[in-house]
Amino acid sequence: MYKILVIEDNPDIVANIYAFFEPKGFELDNAHNGYSGLTLASNNRYDVILLDVMLPGMDGTQLCKKLREELHDKTPVLMLTARDTILDKVAGFDSGADDYLVKPFSLVELECRIKALIRRHEDDHFAHSIAVGALSLNNSEHTIMREGQSLKLTPTGFKILHILMSAAPRVVSKTEIEEKVWGLDVPSSDALRTHMHSVRAQVDKPFDTPMIVTVPGVGYQVVDPNKSASA
Repeated sequence: MYKILVIEDNPDIVANIYAFFEPKGFELDNAHNGYSGLTLASNNRYDVILLDVMLPGMDGTQLCKKLREELHDKTPVLMLTARDTILDKVAGFDSGADDYLVKPFSLVELECRIKALIRRHEDDHFAHSIAVGALSLNNSEHTIMREGQSLKLTPTGFKILHILMSAAPRVVSKTEIEEKVWGLDVPSSDALRTHMHSVRAQVDKPFDTPMIVTVPGVGYQVVDPNKSASA
């Protein structure tokens, strides 16, 4: 579902994080020192970076500053550290970290913090225009266009399409869509399917090639037909 970079040199902590998150569908990469962590963060896209402060080679605050100031990387960073003084926390936040968790920590709490960071990061991007091929969405103007034609969706349909376009070409699971749209209060078991039918009626039905694809047993994705055809 999401990809996490764990920059931590304690093998026991790394093993516990992998054992907890991988069965939940998270994809993880691990770096054991600051330099290799910076390399991975520079060359890959992650949803969250878990960053230990005390690292060999380059410490966490230095690494975070490089990510923010030199690479202009806005990936959410959650710092993991045994240091719990106010000054230590201020130093972490000043370096560009988004959250701070003191060791030893609960893996359940870590998961909650990771999901909160991802939600906030996605919300920050919600105001921007998104385009996938000839399909474009502008949240501030609440407009959707495909091939120069204006499309009209309900507020829920608009949010579903935004979720799919933001993730494109990643397949978004039914559960992930439901959590982002309704939280724990899903109206009915058929609610998402009903809304997806309405979204497709606007986005796909008037056009020659569909852009919303159902991946059986997995979820939905938005694809650019031109890229799919040339692939």
